[in-house]
Amino acid sequence: MPKMKSKSSAKKRFTLTGTGKIKRKHAYKSHILTKKSIKRKRNLTYSTMVDQADEKRVREMLSK
Repeated sequence: MPKMKSKSSAKKRFTLTGTGKIKRKHAYKSHILTKKSIKRKRNLTYSTMVDQADEKRVREMLSK
């Protein structure tokens, strides 16, 4: 049986913290930025944690 592979897209989008939580970036920060307020763009810059409801699904994508 071949090896199980982790999802390449998930590897690029999520990182594990030292405490085992999953860190992610905010969406909507890549283009069409002129109509978004400076405050909104600034708040989208920071990283945040994956929600508890989605954590199991993300871990499965990251597991090898």
